[in-house]
Amino acid sequence: MEPDVRQLLLRLNREFYTRFATAFAATRFSHQPGYHRIIRYFPRVGHVLDLGCGNARLAHFLDTHVEEVMYLGVDMSPGLLHVARKGTVALARVRSRFVLLDLAEPGWEGVLDGARFDVIAALAVLHHIPGAAYREAFVRGAARLLKPGGYLILSTWRFLHNERMRRKIVPWERVGLNAAALEPGDYLLDWKREGYGYRYVHAVDEAEYARWARAAGLRLVETFYSDGREGDLSLYGVFYREP
Repeated sequence: MEPDVRQLLLRLNREFYTRFATAFAATRFSHQPGYHRIIRYFPRVGHVLDLGCGNARLAHFLDTHVEEVMYLGVDMSPGLLHVARKGTVALARVRSRFVLLDLAEPGWEGVLDGARFDVIAALAVLHHIPGAAYREAFVRGAARLLKPGGYLILSTWRFLHNERMRRKIVPWERVGLNAAALEPGDYLLDWKREGYGYRYVHAVDEAEYARWARAAGLRLVETFYSDGREGDLSLYGVFYREP
């Protein structure tokens, strides 16, 4: 993927989450069904990093399942972080703080260097990072922040397997690109709530999860489908860092 194409895709997503932060957050306050399956990997007491935290709905879910967790939420959207900070003030068992950081830029993990976490979650994040090499680098960066014996938990949309989501796919010409400039599995999705916008999304599969595990020196513990009306909108992957 040419650098100028990648930058255009990143700009699309940044503009989307800036413009539609409030409308987007309003659709994502309830926890996902998949959270009930991944909760067993979280410590009752420990440190959690939520990459692409959005409005921090994971923090709200953890507050009903843990004893005491130090939670760090990271996102590129000031609007979503504003919602997250306001919404987590009253949590009883989760002590939260937030950092504004663009996770699509290589080397983002250096900002958090020195911190180590029992669990790192990146839920519905990696499909928004253009470029296979950059997605792999993201996972390697996250792995470096894991404590030995810690877990990295990822989820990505299976939008090609969902009729409702497939209806959101629009031609690349809408944003001045030719499909030949994109990588296999790259798509443009529209948004029609409180305005009209576009998002770049990549269709991730289990094979890509396996490549990420090998590249980052992690063990892929399990993958499974969950979420959405049909129960299979998201592909989850749980990765383990050996002690």
